[in-house]
Amino acid sequence: MSDDKSSTQKHKVHRRKKAEKKSAFAPRSGRRAERQGRRAAERDQTRLHVPLVDRTPDDIPPPVIVAIVGPPGVGKSTLIKSLVRRYTKQTLNDTRGPVTVVSGKKRRLTFIECNNDLNSMIDIAKVADLVLLMIDGSFGFEMETFEFLNILQVHGFPKVIGILTHLDLIKKSATLRATKKSLKKRFWAEIYQGAKLFYLSGVLNGRYPDSEILNLSRFISVMKFRPLIFRNAHSYLLADRFEDLTPREQIRLSKGKCDRTVTVYGYLRGTNLREGTKVHIPGVGDLGINLITLLGDPCPFPTADSEKRRKLSEKKRLLVHAPMSDVGGVMYDKDAVWVNVPGSFTRGNPDVPQGEGEQMVMDLQGVNETLEHAVTRSQIRLLDSSSKSLSIGPHPSPSRHVLSRARGDGEGQRDNEEDEQEEDPGSASDGDFDDDELSYSEDESAELDITGRSTLRAGHHSADKLTPTREHEGAGIQYAESDSDLGDDGGGGARMHFDSDGGNDIDLQSDTDGRDEEVPKWKSNLLNQASASFKLVRQNKRKDWTTLIYSSSLSPREVVRDEPGTARNEDHKENDQVDDFFTLKATDADADTLDATKEMNPLALHLGKWEGEEALDSIRHLFITGVNDTSVAGSAGEHDGVADDNASDEDEKADSDYDEEFPKGADDSDPRAAILMTKKEALKRKFDEQYDDPESAKQDFYAEAKEAISAQQALNRAEFADVDATTRALVEGYRPGSYVRLELTSVPCEMSEHFDPTRPLVVGGLLPIEEQFGFVQVRIKRHRWHTRTLKTNDPLILSLGWRRFQTVPIYSLDDHSIRMRMLKYTPEHMHCYANFYGPVSAPNTGFCAFNSLEDGAAAFRIAATGVVLDIDRSVNIVKKLKLTGVPYKIFKNTTFVKDMFSSALEVAKFEGANLRTVSGIRGQVKKALPKPDGAFRATFEDKVLMSDLIFLRAWYTIQPRKFYNPVTSLLLSSGSHWTGMRLNGQVRREQGLSAPHQPDSAYKSIERPGRRFNALKVPRKLQAALPYASKPKLMKPQKKATYLQKRAVLLEPEEKKALVVMQQMHALRKDAIMRRREKKQEGAEIRKKRLEKDEHRKSEKKREERKDHMRVAGIKNKRKAEREEGISRKKRKNLHQVIA
Repeated sequence: MSDDKSSTQKHKVHRRKKAEKKSAFAPRSGRRAERQGRRAAERDQTRLHVPLVDRTPDDIPPPVIVAIVGPPGVGKSTLIKSLVRRYTKQTLNDTRGPVTVVSGKKRRLTFIECNNDLNSMIDIAKVADLVLLMIDGSFGFEMETFEFLNILQVHGFPKVIGILTHLDLIKKSATLRATKKSLKKRFWAEIYQGAKLFYLSGVLNGRYPDSEILNLSRFISVMKFRPLIFRNAHSYLLADRFEDLTPREQIRLSKGKCDRTVTVYGYLRGTNLREGTKVHIPGVGDLGINLITLLGDPCPFPTADSEKRRKLSEKKRLLVHAPMSDVGGVMYDKDAVWVNVPGSFTRGNPDVPQGEGEQMVMDLQGVNETLEHAVTRSQIRLLDSSSKSLSIGPHPSPSRHVLSRARGDGEGQRDNEEDEQEEDPGSASDGDFDDDELSYSEDESAELDITGRSTLRAGHHSADKLTPTREHEGAGIQYAESDSDLGDDGGGGARMHFDSDGGNDIDLQSDTDGRDEEVPKWKSNLLNQASASFKLVRQNKRKDWTTLIYSSSLSPREVVRDEPGTARNEDHKENDQVDDFFTLKATDADADTLDATKEMNPLALHLGKWEGEEALDSIRHLFITGVNDTSVAGSAGEHDGVADDNASDEDEKADSDYDEEFPKGADDSDPRAAILMTKKEALKRKFDEQYDDPESAKQDFYAEAKEAISAQQALNRAEFADVDATTRALVEGYRPGSYVRLELTSVPCEMSEHFDPTRPLVVGGLLPIEEQFGFVQVRIKRHRWHTRTLKTNDPLILSLGWRRFQTVPIYSLDDHSIRMRMLKYTPEHMHCYANFYGPVSAPNTGFCAFNSLEDGAAAFRIAATGVVLDIDRSVNIVKKLKLTGVPYKIFKNTTFVKDMFSSALEVAKFEGANLRTVSGIRGQVKKALPKPDGAFRATFEDKVLMSDLIFLRAWYTIQPRKFYNPVTSLLLSSGSHWTGMRLNGQVRREQGLSAPHQPDSAYKSIERPGRRFNALKVPRKLQAALPYASKPKLMKPQKKATYLQKRAVLLEPEEKKALVVMQQMHALRKDAIMRRREKKQEGAEIRKKRLEKDEHRKSEKKREERKDHMRVAGIKNKRKAEREEGISRKKRKNLHQVIA
């Protein structure tokens, strides 16, 4: 035992003394550690971006738009079907238009397929949040792929995921690896290093493998998206449903050429959409919104009650919203709903199970009567326990409806049931009914006479405990404990009319029942209890000032003085919002009674100073926010005294009413003290940050910006926390994530006739400034892959903002910050400026330009890209202009010039301009001459010649042409292409015409006669006065022979002998040089022959080596191929022997 204990202790001690493991990747060098730390910090900084405000709501965000883009035949439709199958367990037969599915508890996805045309690519690039770029792995990248990537770059560049398909066509594994590597490298070069790339190997049962689709779907479901600047400032909608609401008769009378009224449905994205906002549909034009309707979400999120688990249930996964696609056999078209019945269909065969759509059509076909007759025969009961149904019959007054209920049996049973409902506080027995059970006209002139029990039940609802909400709900109709309490015709009972804040008459029978039986205690004095309850509701009821100011047609006097119109309007609005069950008639006869029952407003006697508009504007900000600032109210009360002393009692009463509604916890100085305390705490924190430890409290720019954005978002949420949905929509517009219905008017008829669900329909909201047109200045650069140079005044198609339009730009350059000089062509590999006429866009908005949008072009179609610099800027673009003239009179330094101007007015405009001759003599324009027209006097720094040309170098201001031609691709059928303004060369080429020949433009040989210049003559007197350095040194050629040339030369005998010797020596030397040169040439020829022989021998040797190498390589390849085919040399030899 002791041995075991000692051994145990030894092991424990040994474990305690065990050295700690060193970090496997810890640097041993200080420099290396510093370098690694610096690299990690740089990597973290490159990951950060400038914080942007995300206007997408967190509670109900709109679906993420996932665009599937790629060339035809690459597998886009198959990928959509596979993803929809993965998320919803449903199979789409035809994918047309957007398809929305629920991918998680907080995310929905909208899949849309992009056609292989530039118009669809541009529209998809403007709205897509995620792009699945499909690439044919067996073929490689295509030109359309690079075009779409360049379009994405100028329109915000959303997230891009690459997907390689058709990899099953590559059989060899080595070739497959090399293909993946090369395509990934090229894809990273276009996107960024490390861009995600997925591989889809093949197709099984019409879908991609489930494991590969599962990986892709998981990655899509967890992606985070950065808000894009342009989309964050605009509201837009991707329409998933389109309907034409134009009356058929109007279309028939106009033969289909009238403007249409259409509706589009979709989820709002971007920022809030306000009423009256102009929208632009790319491919159609600018349109106005006639009506915005908020609809129920067709693809809602799972609620917290229904989804208790972490994983999304299978029931919620089955939800898919694709109105334009064939989902479940039902498909929505622009003017009809189609039910697809595959195969043969027999209506009378009961053995064949029918689907939901087929059964619906069969039920509609089997209807034998109208809806009116069906409602007349229906048995509608007010309560489930009622023995008889309600009957709706005519009333003696044509504008009134009488609701009568027969008396029946089973009083005790109904008493028990209603008592059970009364015990349940959450029951709706006090007037909460379904709209589906009863429906009446909302006409204000209609009045309901309810003949029922004569008194209210006082067991649970006393007059002093009745809440305003319960009073409002029960003010319209009363209920009896049983059918026995309902009189036959209410005979004998007196009626009381009172109005619940709006003048609606409600008939209540008095507490005298007309019977000899003793009245119960709870039924006594019912009239006084109702009156007291009504007064209490009027006193405690708060008014919605925001609704009264913005959502009513009342004047400021009626709103402030609480006149009857205010209460009536408010009551009607509440009735509309709460329930449409009854619409009670408002009569003017009971207005005096209403005024008599309500209390007098204590402030009504001294509100004369609020009659002016300026006084109302000074306090209007209080009602907009809806915040009761007691400090402001207190200060106003201090400065604005009350003139009448008799109003003090009424003021005290009003204050007591206010205290009952909003009880105070302290005196009036508490709000001011709280504000002052908040300021002191802020100053103290600022002092502590500056003097205690400034480095520890200091935050970087990224953290401060994120905190500021979060604080602003919290402030915005708190501002609209207590505002109802209707008022909030009026103030800030409809929020992103809402499913809305937009009604558009004055839509061209071609849009409805040629509507194609495969083409995306984008509705983009326009800012107020974007509705204007003007001159826009941009910075542009011709794309390096575009072959043609862009020329000034040539038409160019721009994709700017939501719009696609054709315009005529003028290119220019900044000439040393002096002038904007026009360029005839765009420069090579550098930016330039461009000015054009078009819709105004915000600065820093990207755009791309095209020469043509037609398909089938072999070259790269994106001509240029750029960004907007300024709008409506007064830029004077100047063009160089040379005016030439000739002198016709010369007076030393003064010259008369003609043929430069055509009138004296032009000369006056150019007085003082600089002139120059071809020879370089400078001059200046002086004054115009009377004759001939356009002639003027000019002075030069030297005397000019009659043969000199005089030119004037000037700058001419030009303006861009006001040409704007929107691209209306959605007004054309799917097969046709939009054609805008064309060049003269294109028109001649299409019509087979040749360019007109102008004789003056033909090239001719120029023959210029030689000019003869006179010699410079310097007078003798001037030559004598000049210094020697300045005197002319030109000597005249000698015309006469000199004396040395004339006389004869006779040699002496010695001189003759020396001359002969010299001539002989020159001859010998010349002969030796010739022999040496010939010998050298012979040696060079011999050396050349030897070199040619060596070169031939070397080439033969290299050819033999190359032949041996290729033979060995061929053998290796052959053996490799044989190994891959699985046949070895031994088997082949055996095979030959067997054959032999």
